[in-house]
Amino acid sequence: MAASLLTELPQPGFVFENCHRNASIVKQGGIVPKPFKTGTTIAGIIFKDGVVLGADTRATDDTVVADKNCAKIHYITDNIYCCGAGTAADTEKITQMISSQLELHKLNTGRTPRVVTANCLLKQMLFKYHGMISAALVLGGVDPTGPHLYSIWPHGSTDKLPYVTMGSGSLAAMAVFEDRYKPNMSREEAMALVRDAIAGGIFNDLGSGSNIDLCVLTKDKVDYVRPFDECNQKGKRTGSYKYARGTTSVLTTEVTKVPFTIVGEDVTEESMDTS
Repeated sequence: MAASLLTELPQPGFVFENCHRNASIVKQGGIVPKPFKTGTTIAGIIFKDGVVLGADTRATDDTVVADKNCAKIHYITDNIYCCGAGTAADTEKITQMISSQLELHKLNTGRTPRVVTANCLLKQMLFKYHGMISAALVLGGVDPTGPHLYSIWPHGSTDKLPYVTMGSGSLAAMAVFEDRYKPNMSREEAMALVRDAIAGGIFNDLGSGSNIDLCVLTKDKVDYVRPFDECNQKGKRTGSYKYARGTTSVLTTEVTKVPFTIVGEDVTEESMDTS
């Protein structure tokens, strides 16, 4: 019954109808929407016992700082977390959707979700929308097969690496990783390295700032430290900006009378209640 309602079968492969439509709109004088710059520094690293994820907390709306304490490390499952860069609403929604699917998968199978399963679901969702979902992700977790770390791009491509960075401050963070990373790092060394990598993005990228959040995932537990460090602390005012009357001299004073005409007058008399 359902098959009979289909007018035509969907064609395989990519469809570029919207590209021709957009070109036609521009040719007729249509206004092209301007892209907004997004800013974030997120990073992750694999150490001896698990994974450390890190993120800054500045949310920007083009050139405006919309939120100084935005949470960019999102819960997926008890053993998997995900950092998001790009549009805050997109990263929040897609991580919630995949978290819901993995919870149903866990209830149906009775097994701990694998990190590769979360990676597969995220990349399939992003690829389906051809990059229209502005979500660049760093996925990390520990499952029975060990610690895993993935970077997921908005178009659906993924990389599995021992250390990854994403966001507008990713180049500065990657420079710190490439200089100081070494295999089988201890927990304290890994946390310090991720902290310094995020700080590198904060101090070298205007879209990143405020605090540093860390999430340490091991086989036994998850430690989500928010904030782990405050990089941009608000300074204290050293002086007073109040000025005494007469500080600025009055050069001239001019009073202008405004002519007016009384059109009507209505006075309502009410007796006073003396009881």
